[in-house]
Amino acid sequence: MRIFKRLSRIVLPILAGFAFLLSSVVCAAMIGDDPPNVGGVLVGPCGLPGAEGPTGAGLVKMGHYSFSMPGGAGWRIERPAGPAEEAVLTGELEAAGEGLNSDRHAASLQRGIPGILHGNRTYLLQDADGQISATHSISAGLDYPGVGPEHAWLKDSGRASYVGATDTEALRAFHDCCRIEGIIPALESSHALAHAARLAPTLAKDQLILVNLSGRGDKDLQIVAEAGGLEFFCRASCRDAVLAARGRT
Repeated sequence: MRIFKRLSRIVLPILAGFAFLLSSVVCAAMIGDDPPNVGGVLVGPCGLPGAEGPTGAGLVKMGHYSFSMPGGAGWRIERPAGPAEEAVLTGELEAAGEGLNSDRHAASLQRGIPGILHGNRTYLLQDADGQISATHSISAGLDYPGVGPEHAWLKDSGRASYVGATDTEALRAFHDCCRIEGIIPALESSHALAHAARLAPTLAKDQLILVNLSGRGDKDLQIVAEAGGLEFFCRASCRDAVLAARGRT
């Protein structure tokens, strides 16, 4: 937050709803003139500008296979450059949270039903009355109850299948990437790394997997530390303020 403030940005805390990505989008839409692109996450009916090519959240691309994160941080459709009709997507990643058989995940394409939210019709995690369900992912950017409608189209057309990566798998991939490559990946991209690790043993030795790390993981260090039972503070002076906010001393 300090970095944003130094760049003369106004930082507004989200206190309504679940205080997750869904709530921030709702609040931003209430104050913005063009809500589909507020907050850097697309929640409207179209892909982000420049959607063609290997750019965006958690792309894993292997030959004619393409893997990406279609959750809140991956509304930009990921595919090889070229017309959508020529794209072949055989595996897309979703945030499986604590498991697809639990109620703590954000896998709307695997567990959701069609509905309308934030200006588009797509697969949503909702109850029988159309009320949006609470979602969960260790990655804040994937903690959203829907996906871009183009992913819904790919699912319905049978040209893309969707699999999940759990919080545990993403955390393991996060630590492996830090330890082996010396790179701190974002937790969003860590889900793609987790699936790449699952996929690699099934491939021939001459086959390659390209993982595009789309974000910086330093923003996720506190989440990762807390998941490991540790306390992480950017500086000692922050400790008292953070613990006071949590009602601790």
